[in-house]
Amino acid sequence: MIVCKFGGTSVQDAEAITRLAQIIKARRNQKPVVVASAMGKTTNGLLAAAHTAAQGDRQGALQEIAQLEQKHLSEAWKLGIAVHSDWVYDTIQVYFKKLRDLVKGLSALGELTPRITDAVASYGERLSTAILTQALENEGLPAQLMDARECIITDENFTRAAPIFDLTNAAIVRHLKPALDAGKIPVFQGFIGCSQNGVTTTIGRGGSDYTAAIVGAALDAEDIQIWTDVDGVLTTDPRMVKDARRIRVISFEEAAELAYFGAKVLHPATIIPAVRKNIPVHVLNSYRPEQEGTLITGEAPPCENPIKAISFKSGITVINVISTRMLNAYGFLKRIFETFDSHKVPVDVVSTSEVSVSLTVEETTPLTEIVEELKKIGEVTVDNGKAIVCCVGYNLREATDALHTALGALRDIRIQMISQGASAINVTFVIDSDRLTDAVRGLHDVFFRKIDSRVFE
Repeated sequence: MIVCKFGGTSVQDAEAITRLAQIIKARRNQKPVVVASAMGKTTNGLLAAAHTAAQGDRQGALQEIAQLEQKHLSEAWKLGIAVHSDWVYDTIQVYFKKLRDLVKGLSALGELTPRITDAVASYGERLSTAILTQALENEGLPAQLMDARECIITDENFTRAAPIFDLTNAAIVRHLKPALDAGKIPVFQGFIGCSQNGVTTTIGRGGSDYTAAIVGAALDAEDIQIWTDVDGVLTTDPRMVKDARRIRVISFEEAAELAYFGAKVLHPATIIPAVRKNIPVHVLNSYRPEQEGTLITGEAPPCENPIKAISFKSGITVINVISTRMLNAYGFLKRIFETFDSHKVPVDVVSTSEVSVSLTVEETTPLTEIVEELKKIGEVTVDNGKAIVCCVGYNLREATDALHTALGALRDIRIQMISQGASAINVTFVIDSDRLTDAVRGLHDVFFRKIDSRVFE
C-alpha cells in the first residue's frame, strides 16, 4: 500500500486532475490512498473572503465566494462531471451555500476567530476531493471519498491543531482499511481534522503533507509519495538560482532541516511520522511523472559535497535580550524561553553569551506583549528586516573547510548571527533581507561548482 499526496498545483484544474488520474492508474496495483489539497489558491481565496466579511464588506465577500464557486463548477464541467443533479454538483451547491452563510454571519459578527477560520478553510479540500473522486471513477478507478474529519482527531488549537495520535491512528485503520481490503482507492482530504468535540480543525498551512505521512504511518505504507510541481528536492529554490540541481537521495534529518528553514517542497512536520516507521518518502513532479524525483530515507549515501542544499526564510525579526545582572545566575535562558512558550511562538535560531541572548522569530509574530515581558528580564532590542540562510549537509561538523568556504562566500555581507545545529547537519546565518539573494547565490556557487553525480543530477 502507498500514499500519494497531491498538492494544490497538482489538482488546480481539469488538466491537472486528468494527469493525476493517470498517475493513480499507473499505481493501481500498489493499493494507493490519495490525499489531496485544495485546488490551487482556493484556501487563500476562502480566507480572503472571510477577512473581507469580518471587515463588514458582506457583498465583497459574497462576490469572492461566487468566483470560487464558478471556478470549481467550471473545472468540474471540463471533466464531464458536476452536471445538474449529479452528486458532485449537489455537493458543490451545498458547500457554497454553507460558505455564504458563514460569510454573512462574519459580516454581522465583525470578528474572524481561529475556530471560524478553520471552518471556512476546510471547504477547499472538501470541494477538491469530491471532484477528484468522480474524476477517478470516470477513469475506471474505484474511488471512495472519505472524510478526514472522521480520522484526523486533534486538539482544539485552531489553525494549528495537533493530532492526537492514538485516536487518529485507530480511526484511520478503522475507516480506510476496509475500503482498501474491498479494492477501493480512498480519497482523503489533507490539512483538515476534527476535535474530540466534533469541531472542524486544520493542522496548519501546508498540512496536507503531514496528513499523508500520518496516514502512511498508521497503515504501515510501503512508500509515501509527495506529488508537487517540481522535480524533487533541489539544492535551493530555482527561482533564486536558475541552475539549482535535483538531489537524488537525502536523509530524513537533512530534509527536515531544509523544510524547517524554508524549503517549500515539504511541510516541516511531514518527516516525523515517516521517520518513526522508517517509511521512505518520494518527492515527485505530477507534471513530469517519468522523473525519478527525490528519495528521502533514513540513511543517505556518502556525498563528496559537504553541503546538500541551501534553504532560506525572509521576514525574520531578531530579538536581543541583555542583562548584566544575570551573569553567572541560573534561570536566564529558562525565563526567556518560558515567555515565548506562554505565547506559543516558535523560535528558529538562538545565539547566547553569559549576559545576552539573540533569537529569531517570524515578523508576523505579535511582539508587543512578548517584549514587555522580556523587559522584566533585561534590556530588549528588536531588529526587523532580517533573513535566515541555512546550509544543510551530512556531518558538517567534520567538514572542516565548509564553514570557512561559507564565510568566504558571504565576506561582503553583514552577518548578525551564526548558529550550528546540535545535529551537526546545518550551519545557519542571519543576515539583512536585502542581501538574501546575493547570499544564496554566492553560497550555491561555491558549494556546487562540482557535484557528486551519485547524489545530484
